[in-house]
Amino acid sequence: MKKTGVLLIQLGTPDSPSTNDVRRYLNQFLNDPRVIDLPWLGRKLLVNGIIVPFRAPKSAKIYKELWDLSNGISPLITHTEAAQEKLQNRFPNENVTVHYAMRYQNPSMYDVMEEMRAKNYDKIILLPLFPQYASASTGSAIELAMDIIRKWWVIPEVSTVAQFWDNEGYIDSIIENTKQFNLKEYDHILFSYHGLPERHVDKVYENDDLCSDQPCESEMNSENQFCYKATCFATTRLIAAKLGITEADYTVCFQSRLDKKWLTPFSDKIVEEQAKKGAKKLLVFSPAFVADCLETLVEIGVEYQEIFEEFGGEKVQLVPSSNSENRFIDGLEELIKERLN
Repeated sequence: MKKTGVLLIQLGTPDSPSTNDVRRYLNQFLNDPRVIDLPWLGRKLLVNGIIVPFRAPKSAKIYKELWDLSNGISPLITHTEAAQEKLQNRFPNENVTVHYAMRYQNPSMYDVMEEMRAKNYDKIILLPLFPQYASASTGSAIELAMDIIRKWWVIPEVSTVAQFWDNEGYIDSIIENTKQFNLKEYDHILFSYHGLPERHVDKVYENDDLCSDQPCESEMNSENQFCYKATCFATTRLIAAKLGITEADYTVCFQSRLDKKWLTPFSDKIVEEQAKKGAKKLLVFSPAFVADCLETLVEIGVEYQEIFEEFGGEKVQLVPSSNSENRFIDGLEELIKERLN
């Protein structure tokens, strides 16, 4: 029987919340040309000379909050390991081995893929755990994997998962995690996705077209199928339809911005606006993050709570990410089996 190796790829996490480890992580992450798409010299000066020296100590404090919330370990590691173990159990009698790695830091793709090379697989399936395609996440992960593989003497068959924003198991896992909440208790619902520079989505289009030229907020088509903004809105529509949420009851927004030229509306500003309108309880989904992490547990769970209270609100309730929920594992299993066949 042919042997297949599956690689789950997550974004990454510092090895610890120490300033040195956070600095190392930020250096690797922000120097990726798919993340900050500036010319080499400009990127180096910006990242190494300005962003990392000033941001690392502040980020270390935030990561310390995250570690304290998560029993002293990165939740990204915990949830990804749990998903990998559950997924491996779905292939008990088949020659399929599931691995996981981080695009930045550890366990590194270099180390894990060297283990995979040594196993001499007939086929490798690359499965970045980013439901909506973005060059800065999925594109970067697949590019690095291909760079590693192309140096192997024996190159097996390789299959990739570019995105899975409409995968039924993924959508249903979010629905399952919502069942613990009574939607009628909340004044408004936010679907908060990780932000991207506007130029990143504009680069998806040919012939000088821009994201703003497309109906990305309302439909998917052959032109915008790999536009991150379009797939975020499409994922939201699927979730809202299953939950019976009307368009008037929710807002799609984007968090973790670095400047004003990122996708709008900004999540923190929507939280502030809702509080000023008199909202007391907000429910927040974070569908771009399949595992709870800094952006969900601290940015939404702590920082947005503080903003909401500052302007008169009471409770920002985060819906847990898919993590290792059984329907999410069903969805990953389906994606793998499609490529096995």
